[in-house]
Amino acid sequence: MPFGVIHYRAPGDTLEAFLDYAADTGFDVVELQAVDAWPEGDESPERRAEEVRRMLDARGVAASALATSNDFVVLDEAVIDHQVHRMARLSKLAVIIGAKILRTEGGSRKPEVPKERESEAIAECLKRCLEFAEKDDTYLAVDNHGQVTNDPEILLSALRSVGSPRAGSNLDAANIRWAGHDLDTCRDFYDAVAPFVLHTHIKDCIGTCVDGSYVGTVHGQGEVDLLHALQALKQVGYDGAYTAEWEGPGDDDSGVAYAECLAWMRQNIT
Repeated sequence: MPFGVIHYRAPGDTLEAFLDYAADTGFDVVELQAVDAWPEGDESPERRAEEVRRMLDARGVAASALATSNDFVVLDEAVIDHQVHRMARLSKLAVIIGAKILRTEGGSRKPEVPKERESEAIAECLKRCLEFAEKDDTYLAVDNHGQVTNDPEILLSALRSVGSPRAGSNLDAANIRWAGHDLDTCRDFYDAVAPFVLHTHIKDCIGTCVDGSYVGTVHGQGEVDLLHALQALKQVGYDGAYTAEWEGPGDDDSGVAYAECLAWMRQNIT
């Protein structure tokens, strides 16, 4: 199985430097950010995506996912249309760089979107993305991120409503704890979401954002039951990328931290 690293709080002031780090450290794949392939204001991102693909190929590293920074917690038709059209462009860029997965956000909570309609809003946007995803042979992996999709019922209800293998989950093992859920609820979430998982963020932490105690750690040094999450994935036959993410204090230590995360994954993921 491929071991990856997200382009987030990782070494390197440029994409090239980050990719050098990933290759030299021994990662097989990388998750790139939307801005890596589509710099702000660039009206011809396809050329940039082709350049990124050459960078990847030159280093023998593949792209497992392209993060999209979308927001699907919307009900206004014009905003939905904008979000979906932007995602369609990103899907084309993902194909160019060689990524199958669009690492998709649920979105942020808003006064104009009642909480009881958040799942509906996410599902509707995902459904409208299916046409281009099928044409491009790409997949939408919704991250449990922020307050909305870290509500297991909202996320799972949206994915069940879409009912397509093209729309699934990016399981972030620590985000569910970050959102304030106790460790037993986190374990239950891993079991429930595992059949939908298309991509992962293997991440560890101590504490939650609710009481301000959250601190990211290297894998195996926090309180997240990563082994339970891995077992849940193994039981459903998950064979995608295992992507390291680290949110510990001190970016100067990120090179060492991510190398330790990779060592932990190699030892514990079989």
